[in-house]
Amino acid sequence: MFSLFSKFKNGLQKTAVAVNRKISGLFTGNKEWTEEDFAELEKTLIGTDLGMSASRTIVQNIRERYKLGELKSSDDISRVAAAELQKILSEGARPMRKNPDGVTVLLFVGVNGSGKTTTIGKLAAALTQDGNRVMLGACDTFRAAAVEQLALWAERTGSQIVAAKQGADPASVAFDAVKSAVAKGVDYLLIDTAGRQQNRKNLMDELAKVTRIINKVLPGAPHETILTIDASHGSNSIAQAREFASVSGASAMVLTKMDGTGKGGAACAAQREFGLPILFVGLGEQPDDLQVFDPETYANAIFPPDAGAAAESEP
Repeated sequence: MFSLFSKFKNGLQKTAVAVNRKISGLFTGNKEWTEEDFAELEKTLIGTDLGMSASRTIVQNIRERYKLGELKSSDDISRVAAAELQKILSEGARPMRKNPDGVTVLLFVGVNGSGKTTTIGKLAAALTQDGNRVMLGACDTFRAAAVEQLALWAERTGSQIVAAKQGADPASVAFDAVKSAVAKGVDYLLIDTAGRQQNRKNLMDELAKVTRIINKVLPGAPHETILTIDASHGSNSIAQAREFASVSGASAMVLTKMDGTGKGGAACAAQREFGLPILFVGLGEQPDDLQVFDPETYANAIFPPDAGAAAESEP
């Protein structure tokens, strides 16, 4: 069984290899490190979608430590970068909220293709494995495939599901799902939502309506509104998620498909953009590849202590 660090290391391998090859190439030997070297390092970090602000902060810290004579090797660079990245990502970090008095309602929002439905399925698998009773709410009534996919996850995980025919009112489905979850005393209700409709305004109005209905049926719910971001598209996905974040009142994030990209720094850029805690990251296709986000493990996976070994790894 893989350790948590192994999961992150394997999932972020492409990003780690790209970054550490560049670090090893720039900061080896006895030559003096130049401003051109630091500028190239900053460019590399921005290329992983860490974001300009975080990349500059990390490189500035490295530059200052070098001038003080504290850094001598590429491994020193990775150590400082990991510590700085962990510090950035630890701001506002917290565990997922849970309702102490009944069902915990988790509402998932984001563009189509970001991995909402798959993330819900994987989380349902983890929750049921821990002995929780789980219900799924199929509120993406715009796509028949979304309802079918959620039904498959319900069957696979032993979860209950509330669904309706294609084209049904999503808020009505949300109403039924919350009422049923409360009546049956389940521990978690995970609600899927649409990421596309005939026009953007309809979609955003519908999301706002779903949220109001959930809260009306169960005051205080949803306990988390989780913005789902496809990390493989980096900054493009973050731009697409902005409207969802503002309209839905997102309280947290999950980053998916992080294993398939060299842009694993998107977690940092997303945290800086939205100021929301990252609850989970998707590091592969298996159900247990959805992992609770840990800033220290994430930072050390991108900037491993053995940076030289990471640079030699195959992408």
